[in-house]
Amino acid sequence: MQNVEIGVGQVKVNDGFWNRRIQNAVENVVPYQWRVLNDREPGAEPSHAMQNYRIAAGLAEGEFQGFQFQDSDLAKWIEAASYSLIYDDSPEIRAALREAIDVIGKAQQPDGYLDTHYIIKKPDRKWKEIAHGHELYCAGHLLEAAVAYRAVTGDDSLLRIMEKNVDLIRSVFGKGEGQIDSYPGHEEIELALMKAFRATGDRKYYELAEYFIENRGSRPAFLEEERFLELSGQNRWLEADYHQAHAKLRDQKTAEGHAVRAMYFYTGAADVALEKNDPTLKAALDTLWKNVTGRRMYVTGGVGSQGDGERFTIDYDLPNDTCYTETCAAIGLAMWALRMLRLDPDVRYADVMERALYNNVLSGISEDGEHYFYVNPLMLKPDVAKYRRDHESVEPERVKWFGCACCPPNVIRTLCGLGSYVYTQRGGDVWQHLYIGNEAVLHTPAGDASLSTVSSMPWKGRAQIVYHGPSGVTLHLRVPSYAKDFAIMRNGEPVSLELEQGYARVCPADGDCLEVSFGMDAQFVQANPRVTEDCGKACVCRGPLVYCAEEADNGTLLGDFTADLAEPPRVEERELFGGITGVTVSGTRSDMAGWDEDTLYRTAPAARVPASLRLIPYFLWNNRGLGEMLVWMNAR
Repeated sequence: MQNVEIGVGQVKVNDGFWNRRIQNAVENVVPYQWRVLNDREPGAEPSHAMQNYRIAAGLAEGEFQGFQFQDSDLAKWIEAASYSLIYDDSPEIRAALREAIDVIGKAQQPDGYLDTHYIIKKPDRKWKEIAHGHELYCAGHLLEAAVAYRAVTGDDSLLRIMEKNVDLIRSVFGKGEGQIDSYPGHEEIELALMKAFRATGDRKYYELAEYFIENRGSRPAFLEEERFLELSGQNRWLEADYHQAHAKLRDQKTAEGHAVRAMYFYTGAADVALEKNDPTLKAALDTLWKNVTGRRMYVTGGVGSQGDGERFTIDYDLPNDTCYTETCAAIGLAMWALRMLRLDPDVRYADVMERALYNNVLSGISEDGEHYFYVNPLMLKPDVAKYRRDHESVEPERVKWFGCACCPPNVIRTLCGLGSYVYTQRGGDVWQHLYIGNEAVLHTPAGDASLSTVSSMPWKGRAQIVYHGPSGVTLHLRVPSYAKDFAIMRNGEPVSLELEQGYARVCPADGDCLEVSFGMDAQFVQANPRVTEDCGKACVCRGPLVYCAEEADNGTLLGDFTADLAEPPRVEERELFGGITGVTVSGTRSDMAGWDEDTLYRTAPAARVPASLRLIPYFLWNNRGLGEMLVWMNAR
């Protein structure tokens, strides 16, 4: 069966939970970020992104400012803004997009080169700092933006700019005489090239992606660069494994190094494996998937536990208060999961994709859409986070922008492009991975078909799916791992479930109404005892959501509470944040009457009293001001 690319415009999210967030992103956040990128938003750290392009284009004077990868912030915004037009065809956003693309085009050099850091600051260092220079990383994000802009608007002006840039890259990199035989220091261009290949059908994009994927880990490549040798010699966290360049992909057994780089690398590799129909590459990715999700992933779908190097460490090393779990890394995990679903539609990939999207990704942005977390801890004591050196990466509150602002536009492009995560397709077989309300038009061998989904997720396990189209189309409806008593009704009659890899198979007729229902109990979850930080602890999950306790509901000293695992968590509807499903947990806390502030230790056992803890979904934490937060509770 041939995999079918479902275009971003074919699926429009229309969902009770996600609509408010997408609408806010479209109406408020996309314009807000445009102001930030133009250094016009009071209180936000300057971006310099557009100004760098204007200087490179000769439209302004000045010096390059920001990180060497500052161009990528604008690229991700262009992608997000393009997707936003699906929901609101705003003349103002179209004009901003045209302005940005016009400046990018004027900044491009005659040979196709396009990177403002090197055009302005280091013109003699082009292609000489591949390990840490981010030229190919920025090119990848711009190429993704170009594909998105053309897909939504039909305008290929940015794609033409990037095609010229890719042609230059193809001439610079390769195994031919006079070429640089290497690969990107920061992966990203690989998955972007595969997007361009699927959008255009031009195999030059695929061939370059395959070269970068298959070449990674070869030597000397950038591993002999002066800058690489200097940094890797000074800092063990910046050695070859930081770049996933310590071995060829098929020889890598554990996820190593910078978590975002790893996720983007695996995503691009999965795309290449699908096009090559290469079972050995798929097997290598499965080995890495098992390591990431079975030994190195947080319950929230976060990956990358260490701030130094923004990286993976070792199996089961998952600290809660110092964990890095960068928002971009969780987005990368969701992207990788989607590609693995295209390779092999198995519920285990969809479960992780959903977990990441509803938790670690969504926690990266505030409810107002204008404040962001780069790092997403699972435990916070504000005074400790502000003081201790080992917490220096942890922001106690979301901020309006970052100097290194990769996460804010990444979250927005994910929200505005959320429809691309709902389905995958092979010929006349369609898999629905997420029960998110949407309107979809799918092109099948039997003819066009439409799916209309109305969903109560994530608060209730109910969805109604109406099918219109020809016979001969098969729907595969996901049975989530947490689902209890999963059932499907077709036009009011029960359907006998035929399950394959966690999906229920249904062959609908035109006009069929499929009602999916399942229970979602609030459950205590415990970690493998090998996770030292979570020994003797439990957290609460309900459906795709992880829950946490906040000081706003429970006061301080959250870490003193001990949950009684014999008492199931109680589910309750709460009016907070426009209406949520909350959870209350029973247990005990210390009797503080026996503890004055100057008594540091007492003979055990200390007296305890009955208590309860009120929990909210993790993604909502820190929307009510500064305070303590806790995911993993003591338990008995």
